[in-house]
Amino acid sequence: MLQVKCLTKSFKNKKVLKNISFEIKKGQIAIFLGDSGVGKSTLLRILNDLETYEKGYFYLDNMPLNLKKINNDHTIGIVFQHFNLFDFLPTYKNITLPLIKSQKKTKAEAISIANNLLKKYNLLQEQNILAGKLSGGQKQRLALARTLALNPQIICLDEPTSALDPKLTLQTANDIKQVAAKNRIIIISTHDISLVKHLNAQLFLMQDGKIVETSDTKNYFLNPESNPLIHQFFSDFK
Repeated sequence: MLQVKCLTKSFKNKKVLKNISFEIKKGQIAIFLGDSGVGKSTLLRILNDLETYEKGYFYLDNMPLNLKKINNDHTIGIVFQHFNLFDFLPTYKNITLPLIKSQKKTKAEAISIANNLLKKYNLLQEQNILAGKLSGGQKQRLALARTLALNPQIICLDEPTSALDPKLTLQTANDIKQVAAKNRIIIISTHDISLVKHLNAQLFLMQDGKIVETSDTKNYFLNPESNPLIHQFFSDFK
């Protein structure tokens, strides 16, 4: 279980995260909802040691989680909204390079891991194509494969379907469910109701740097009016 307690973050004089706390169990998908600027992406970046914070306590399986070690032990990984791939490198090297540089895998080990993931995500035929030449859906799958190669326990996805059509959104949802089924924790930042509909997940609505309402997808879609703030949020995006 991941526990985040009393997390506070400011940019200059503006607080973007205001003493937020939450828990996510292993194998669970958590979706953070909210308008741009409410702190969703900042939260994911803090968990990946890409942003500092003023206050906060982090625990994994009831043990303190040191975010400063994330880039060394890869307990947490992130798939960025715009993928942040190495566009000038072949597809397979987007996976092998981090494995060799960060985890000191041999070239043979890295290629074996890359081939397995490229096959899983239907990218084997594109292995020698420059990543920048891939379609949006292919880039999404490659970004997820690259993150999974490092074997994190927690995976963050920032707006994973923002550039995808409904068919690719469904495929992404299925990929996310398969990853969660491996007992990983999945944390998603999104406003895409079509993605939310395909997932069995815990919902956290953020407003003004706070978590203002929580539910789960099953109960919410059975009775949307029982969560008026979440219902209003989704209504605004229709």
